[in-house]
Formats: sequence, structure tokens, C-alpha cells
Amino acid sequence: MYRTLISVSQLQSLLASGQPTMVFDCSFELMQPDAGDAQYRQAHIPAAVRADLDRHLSAKGAADAASGGRHPLPSRKSLAAWLGSIGFNNSMQAVVYDRQGVNYCGRLWWLLKWLGHENVAVLDGGWQAWLASGGATQSGPATAPEHASNYALASAHTELVTTENVAKQLGRPTQTLLDARSAARFRGEVEPLDPVAGHIPGALNRAFSLNLAADGQFKPAAQLRAEFDALLAGRDPATVVHHCGSGVSAVPNIIAMEVAGLGRTALYAGSWSEWCSDPARPCAQG
Repeated sequence: MYRTLISVSQLQSLLASGQPTMVFDCSFELMQPDAGDAQYRQAHIPAAVRADLDRHLSAKGAADAASGGRHPLPSRKSLAAWLGSIGFNNSMQAVVYDRQGVNYCGRLWWLLKWLGHENVAVLDGGWQAWLASGGATQSGPATAPEHASNYALASAHTELVTTENVAKQLGRPTQTLLDARSAARFRGEVEPLDPVAGHIPGALNRAFSLNLAADGQFKPAAQLRAEFDALLAGRDPATVVHHCGSGVSAVPNIIAMEVAGLGRTALYAGSWSEWCSDPARPCAQG
């Protein structure tokens, strides 16, 4: 089974083998929320299921949301209900992809791990790699699932950190905050989305895009390991808590650290958008 990355050739072999597999198209554009659906309708991997950040992978306004911020996590129960409604079951291999450099499909990778589903992998290189390899495509809207399933929750395989936890550990060696936003947003020079510019005091910065090579695939494990070792500068990788603006683009850093052999690290899903919503919390710039 595949648990971090899967190559195009590996996915093609997997689909040809007939093993229970579900592919999810998670394409999305933050400034054009309808664009992901349009991209999917235009072309997608055959039989891929649509997984939209706003409709399926976030819980805006939901009373049972599992985090705060601009893209609050759905509850484990509601997420499991959605998975069951589309026919996904506990024995399936999940493969997630997007057209935006793992920016959005990483959210579903993390969510499935959070439900206790270990067999989920990101298509390395995404839609662009699939097309470049001559992979088959399909057009048109998503079709209704043939049958539903009962998706059973298991114990979480990921660590979710709350705002309270982050605040309590602020400035302590037991917590290393890692912000995945662009350097300009981290420094507070620009802020297109949130009411306050800057970052959580003491956080380190690594833009999520730095994990990918020029071809859109993840850099080799040894290179990722060297880059994270240099960034952490002796800090224990196990203390890392990832965040970004709303807990979505932080996940590629989580995946990259796991690919690099540094273990599975925690996510602060509320991220900067939740942190800066309370003026009593400290903010830094520069």
C-alpha cells in the first residue's frame, strides 16, 4: 500500500490491478472557488471523485467544526459520513491529486490519516505529471456513486494541535512552529486574506512550494532531509507544529518531513487565521 507518495506509473499499475482504489481530484483556486469544479469538468483522471476544499474538506459555519480559522476542519464523524456516502470504505487505497502543487490535495491526505486511514498517497507531480505521461482523461461532471458504504472511524494517526496548546507552548523548546506561507506574508509585508499581517512569534518559515522540484514532484528524500535539518538547526523534529494561513498549505511540509524520514509531525489547523483573530494574542513581523 502507498502511504506518502505514489508515482504516475505506480498509480496506473494499481488501477490496472483491480485493487480497491479511489482517486480524488482536489483541485481548487483560493481566489476563484468555482475554478476547481470547472477544471474537473474539463478533464480529470477517469473515475476520479471530486473533493472540494470548501464543500467537502472544510466545515465553514458548522457547529461541530474541529478547528477554527478560514478553513475549519470538519468533524471526524461528518467526514466519515461523506466518505461513506461516496462509497469509500476502510479497505480502499486512496490517491489524492490536484493541479496546484499539492496545495489542496494534502488536506485530504491529512484528513484521512486523522480518521485512522493510513493507505492514502499523494500523486507525485499531480495532474501535470499524469498528463505528461500520456495518462487517460475523462471529461464531464462528477457522477453519483453506485453505492454507499459504512466508513468506520479508527484512532487518529495524526496529531491536531489547538490554539490553546500553541499559546501554552509559545517560546518553549518543546514546540517548534513552522509556517508554510510565502516569505512576504510571513514577514507581514503583504496579507491578502487575513485582517492582521505577520506571524506567530518565534515561528520558522518554509514556503510549502520549496518541497517541490522544477518538475512539480517532491525533491529526493535526502535533499529534503538536508533542507529541513538546516532549517531546524538542531531542534528536535518531533517538536515541529505546522501551520500556514488556514491549515491547508501546511500539509505539504508535513508530507515532505515524512518523506525525508523525520517522522509524522503535528498540524495546527486553525493556523494564522485563527491565531490573529484574537487581538490579545502576540503577533510578530519581519
